[in-house]
Amino acid sequence: MARRVEPPDGGWGWIVVLSAFFQSALVFGVLKSFGVFFLEFMAAFEEPAARVSWITSIGIAVQQFGSPVGSALSTRFGPRPVVMAGGILAALGMMLASFATSLTHLYLSIGLISGSGWALTFTPTLACLSRYFSRRRSLATGLALTGIGLSSFAFAPFFQWLITYYAWRGALLLVAALSLHLLACGALLRPLRLAEDPSVGGPMAQLTSLLCHGPFLCYTTALTLINAGYFIPYVHLVAHTQDLGWDPLPAAFLLSLVAVADLLGRVFSGWLGDICPGPMARQLALWSFLTGMALALLPVAQEPSVLMALVVVYGFTAGALTPVAFSVLPELVGIGRIYSGLGLLQLVESTGGLLGAPLSGYLRDLTGSYTVSFVVAGAFLLSGSLILLTLPGFFSCFFLPSATEQNSGRKSLEVKVSLQSAEYREGSPEAQEP
Repeated sequence: MARRVEPPDGGWGWIVVLSAFFQSALVFGVLKSFGVFFLEFMAAFEEPAARVSWITSIGIAVQQFGSPVGSALSTRFGPRPVVMAGGILAALGMMLASFATSLTHLYLSIGLISGSGWALTFTPTLACLSRYFSRRRSLATGLALTGIGLSSFAFAPFFQWLITYYAWRGALLLVAALSLHLLACGALLRPLRLAEDPSVGGPMAQLTSLLCHGPFLCYTTALTLINAGYFIPYVHLVAHTQDLGWDPLPAAFLLSLVAVADLLGRVFSGWLGDICPGPMARQLALWSFLTGMALALLPVAQEPSVLMALVVVYGFTAGALTPVAFSVLPELVGIGRIYSGLGLLQLVESTGGLLGAPLSGYLRDLTGSYTVSFVVAGAFLLSGSLILLTLPGFFSCFFLPSATEQNSGRKSLEVKVSLQSAEYREGSPEAQEP
């Protein structure tokens, strides 16, 4: 593990970006395309939408709830063995799901086992990437997360094709084979030790300081609300369009449109985040607000052309907010605490991922349509964007002289937060202020 004074902003970091690209595709690309299995599960087990929705919700929640475990293990052993172990679990869960005879089996296999594997892969990889970049962090994160958009574009019709020719059980076996490629992604990760690392202490010291950090707690609350509505279209959009009379394949193609727009949004916001002056939280609030509005308006669209236009807008804005959300965290907690901060963040926001899709399915069963479901999902994102307005410095310094000075300020903030963490551990009173 090489020692460096500061993130190199390149070098092996671009290999880590490549690893994160494929890893994000094999985790969230699969999750976002899983809506094509939704009606198959409903028909096979004769269960209502609300109960079937728990499959992906449990998987998302376990992935996020288990993130602190992946973070702690990565701090202790490095991200490489942790991510490789997660790949084995993700593939094992999908393989066992192909033999399911009830929804409970799918809850345990996809939700618990594969979800645990995703928890050991996503957070350590993204935290490792953040440590390699400072000035180009937003762009690097955006490029890494484009794997989600590209894979969603390919996986949605591909999974539908697999279901058509091999049925849902055979399709899940092939998804398990794809998940084994996470082992190669983990093998590419090379840990990097930074100068701030000794000052932030061990995992428990970092956790204690984060729980006393007011802006961090405010940020986790906002992302929890955003997370509750974010995944709803990926779970219920196909079923919603089929309720409108669409055929299964064109309905699945809508997810591909979302994926293409998502991809463009991630690259654009990653580029914009590195050149636009001001705190990253300001951009996150904007993208969250636009995503919430697109979601709330989705049920209004009855004409295919209008629905496709709204789906594209949703995909672009939803993709744009993702790299920005991960770039805000180092500004709040410092790069030295990125493993613990990202793990704790995903733990807290897991409640949104756990409850969002089942609530949407319940509202659909209650009302007979997805209109209320999408409106409520949009309201969650709008509420999260409003909470972001309370973060410190949100309304100050609207114009900075240059992007270079902005990045210098971010680096200074990260060093300051790391020093405050060291003072906190020594009992300094001023270090206990958020």
